[in-house]
Amino acid sequence: VLFVKFFTMNSIFIFELKAELNSDKKEKKKEAVKKVIASMTVGKDVSALFPDVVNCMQTDNLELKKLVYLYLMNYAKSQPDMAIMAVNTFVKDCEDPNPLIRALAVRTMGCIRVDKITEYLCEPLRKCLKDEDPYVRKTAAVCVAKLHDINAQLVEDQGFLDTLKDLISDSNPMVVANAVAALSEIAESHPNSNLLDLNPQTINKLLTALNECTEWGQIFILDCLANYTPRDDRESQSICERVTPRLSHANSAVVLSAVKVLMKFMEMLPKDLDYYGTLLKKLAPPLVTLLSAEPELQYVALRNINLIVQRRPEILKHEMKVFFVKYNDPIYVKLEKLDIMIRLASQANIAQVLAELKEYATEVDVDFVRKAVRAIGRCAIKVEQSAERCVSTLLDLIQTKVNYVVQEAIVVIKDIFRKYPNKYESVIATLCENLDSLDEPEARAAMIWIVGEYAERIDNADELLESFLEGFHDESTQVQLQLLTGIVKLFLKKPTETQELVQQVLSLATQDSDNPDLRDRGYIYWRLLSTDPVAAKEVVLAEKPLISEETDLIEPTLLEELICHIGTLASVYHKPPSAFVEGSRGVQHKRLPGSAESVESPEPASAAVPEASPSIIPSQGDLLGDLLNLDLTPPTSTAAPPPTSGLQMGAMDLLGGGLDSLVRPLGGDLGGNPMGAGFGAPASAMPPSFSAPASGGLDDLFDLGGGVGMPTGAYTPPKTMWLPAMKGKGLEISGTFARRSGVIQMEMTLTNKAMSVMTDFAIQFNRNSFGLAPAGPLQVLTPLSPNQSIEVSLPLNTLGPIMKMDPLNNLQVAVKNNIDVFYFSCQYPMSVLFSEDGKMESKVFLVTWKDIPNDNETQCQIKDCHLNSDAASNKLQGSNVFTIAKRTVEGQDMLYQSLKLTNGIWVLAELKVQTGSPVFTVSLKCRAPEVSQAVFQSYEAILRN
Repeated sequence: VLFVKFFTMNSIFIFELKAELNSDKKEKKKEAVKKVIASMTVGKDVSALFPDVVNCMQTDNLELKKLVYLYLMNYAKSQPDMAIMAVNTFVKDCEDPNPLIRALAVRTMGCIRVDKITEYLCEPLRKCLKDEDPYVRKTAAVCVAKLHDINAQLVEDQGFLDTLKDLISDSNPMVVANAVAALSEIAESHPNSNLLDLNPQTINKLLTALNECTEWGQIFILDCLANYTPRDDRESQSICERVTPRLSHANSAVVLSAVKVLMKFMEMLPKDLDYYGTLLKKLAPPLVTLLSAEPELQYVALRNINLIVQRRPEILKHEMKVFFVKYNDPIYVKLEKLDIMIRLASQANIAQVLAELKEYATEVDVDFVRKAVRAIGRCAIKVEQSAERCVSTLLDLIQTKVNYVVQEAIVVIKDIFRKYPNKYESVIATLCENLDSLDEPEARAAMIWIVGEYAERIDNADELLESFLEGFHDESTQVQLQLLTGIVKLFLKKPTETQELVQQVLSLATQDSDNPDLRDRGYIYWRLLSTDPVAAKEVVLAEKPLISEETDLIEPTLLEELICHIGTLASVYHKPPSAFVEGSRGVQHKRLPGSAESVESPEPASAAVPEASPSIIPSQGDLLGDLLNLDLTPPTSTAAPPPTSGLQMGAMDLLGGGLDSLVRPLGGDLGGNPMGAGFGAPASAMPPSFSAPASGGLDDLFDLGGGVGMPTGAYTPPKTMWLPAMKGKGLEISGTFARRSGVIQMEMTLTNKAMSVMTDFAIQFNRNSFGLAPAGPLQVLTPLSPNQSIEVSLPLNTLGPIMKMDPLNNLQVAVKNNIDVFYFSCQYPMSVLFSEDGKMESKVFLVTWKDIPNDNETQCQIKDCHLNSDAASNKLQGSNVFTIAKRTVEGQDMLYQSLKLTNGIWVLAELKVQTGSPVFTVSLKCRAPEVSQAVFQSYEAILRN
């Protein structure tokens, strides 16, 4: 009954509105449209009125037209056929004398996401982009971005992108700002397109428009400027000078965008420049001003300031007081201020900071008090001169007997002991008095560590640890692990008194526990103690490395990226956009590439590990894999070693098989017996009596001769930019990789774009998929003067540590000079790993091709390749891809080829060349299909260049 009643009332309502919409009176019609919009806003379905509302478009009343357009935007998607009725009115409105109506029409058409309407939008949009009124032009610029989102191909075909680029030179600053915003939006969804081709002339136009456009226009322009790399420090200073006035803007978003630009361009300025110091002073006041806003804005500002302080603490080093906590600050603001206070703490202000922190430790908010106590410990570790005062403050707090304060104090005192050994151990007795009050795992674990580490100074250490042992299985894993280590330390220091105690804890850890970490540590200690107590003492009681000053700093490469995202959500989350934005749209990686290991002392070639058998690529971070696969002994004979069974990558030993796995059937046992005769021997060493199976298929193909001409030279890719000067503090590195006479060369051009001389160059690589490592030091024999370039060729070997990278041919590099250490990553072409002994015998090829599972076959096409089969074969042979045989079937040449990577992986290929066709088809077979994609890329590069 209720449903029928509602349905009847709704029908009457719609009927009444329909009558009013068709009324001759303008006011009545306008009121009716307002009712329709109001009903639509609260969720009522008024789509039945679509034709009646569309009829109201034919009016000169701007207010009524806006309401009708609003209705259209909402319902056009559900009624695309009806929406086409409105197209003529749109086109007509785009030529209306009133610029507001022209802009309104083009804006609405851009918001109607219906493919059928899109094609009708092109002509009106083209006219509006060149309209005489700037309001229409700026609206049309945004409409191009909306249209691109609906149909990117249409926008490119119609030439709208070029028109949009022309609008950057528009005389009206708001048109410029909207054009930049639209191009930036489109560029984000197509990161590889060079839409915003920024050059000094364009930058000058943007800076001119910056002073006159609205605040949001300024943000668009500043964000665009942040993506530009200045040619030199002079241009960088010029841009900074013109951006600096934005720091005094009332809108905090404009301020943060300006700060982002200045933080990036400061990288190019020499630190001894007077302007550099002036800029540092100018950056502090606007950041401080942001802290007088509402708490929510304060929090965003503080998260950004946290990043800035980690990168350049000198900017706010004199502004400590503004970060002191106020009583009415929300907890999220308090905690963030506390974090920044520690980062700015120095010998000059430590007394002031400690007095504040001690006051905070008596607050009522438990989370804030805990953080304040920890902050005191961090001050002690960061500022050595204050350590004694910090310890004294912590002892005062312990005397308050407030449970959570005591527990936090014990945790931080443990870190102070690690930082300053044999200095403050006199406080241990006070700590032991509070043993019974500890109920949090971290505090209990810290206390156990202290008792175990300083057992020789504590008379009743065995009793204290035994008290923890009584509830061993009820403790958290953190406490159990610490207790196990603590009692083993105690046993090694007082063996006669604690033998029973150590046996008890080892039994609990190994026999009564189901935690694998605990069991493994227990067994390691048990075996150490039972086989070699001296070694056990050296391992367990080894001198501890001192803990670092700042353990919670953001990793440098991530910090670089976050600085590039100041003023965005990434700077609040302290995570790169890729971590929280789904898909690739809008995610651009603006950062220095992943860091390599320290480059303080790159190992010369003579220190390299002797060549061992092909080893497995462990997954990234698999340190155990690295350790297990390092063979530090020289080979004892020339015979191939037996295959390792070690770690697997997926279901495949990626680099462990090498040639051994490819010639597995050649021992005569085609059923797959790995220990058959001839296992492990290279193809050239196969016994002459070997005979391939006499079945059809590929067998007869190898009776055809070679027919392969002389190879051309090896392919070397052109040099690309690896380290721009802005990221390298003036050092610019471009380079490529080549293989010459069997040696891999890393060829680089080093350019000094800084104002000072560069010396003391060194280089080191991170672990990578194929063990690439420098075969000697980086030879830069003379100092690199300003504006000077030098060519350097660095020979490489494949004896370095191995770790699987993504992509497989990614190489992370660290370069050091007298200025700093710089990190970048590059990708080497797989062709530099193709070895000279990669020509497989035809019979071996045949059996191997059949033996590799069909699932391991990858097929790709190479387009725009205008070569015949002989020319293609010669080109590939120049890069160590060898043609085993060739045959022609119905005008199509089939080349059968083999290549061998430096780690022993064989790749077999079938290359199909159709006479007169520029499209080649490559089929690759390999026991390690993970390498196929990278090998195909090398095929494509060799054949198309």
